[in-house]
Amino acid sequence: MILSPSLLSADFSRLAEELSALEAAGLTWVHLDVMDGAFVPNITFGPPVIAALRRVSGLFFDVHLMVEDPARYLEVFCEAGADLLVIHAEADRHPQRTLAAIRGMGRKAGLALNPGTDVNALRWLAADMDLLLVMGVNPGFSGQSFLPGTYEKIRSARRVLDESGGAGVPIQMDGGACPENAALLAEAGADILVSGSAFFGHKPYDQRLEAFLRPLAGRVARPALSAAAQWKARLPRA
Repeated sequence: MILSPSLLSADFSRLAEELSALEAAGLTWVHLDVMDGAFVPNITFGPPVIAALRRVSGLFFDVHLMVEDPARYLEVFCEAGADLLVIHAEADRHPQRTLAAIRGMGRKAGLALNPGTDVNALRWLAADMDLLLVMGVNPGFSGQSFLPGTYEKIRSARRVLDESGGAGVPIQMDGGACPENAALLAEAGADILVSGSAFFGHKPYDQRLEAFLRPLAGRVARPALSAAAQWKARLPRA
């Protein structure tokens, strides 16, 4: 399992220090929630903040674009330092074209599905994505309660991907992940967990990482997870 802590729940007055603490604790990914106040009822940060953080961090930048018409912003987020760009199926009229464009820029391409979005569209997009993000809450705010129907949705998504040539596509789950449900999420088919307040609210970070991973001890990693574990950050040139 890969844990990708959501920086939305970190201490915004000391983000560079928070990233350093994550690396020191053994984390390899960080989740960056970009919200525009239109697609979701919240506003967070954009390319300038990500570019500043990229200069001080070697973590894999998992950038979640919760914005309308995300294709408009691909180049600027790539230049800022994103390693993975995840767009929402509900926010893009032509997700296949946008996913292909992300890959064309040399970045990993991900597709996110809101809780109410059916997984069957994945049949036609499995070949175009590097990662699928299943939302466990309605996007917009940290600290929401996990929607229990997410387990079955992850199972369904895994079946659709496997049947459509997407066996190598890892599934990420965002919203409500915690040590208590990590094993159930992994059993359902999740490979990568995003955790905000359930991670950052429990220091020290190395012990919190261990709390997430302990329930998964002895579990054999799926090929999709093994592939994602090899993804590396694109660091700025010295």
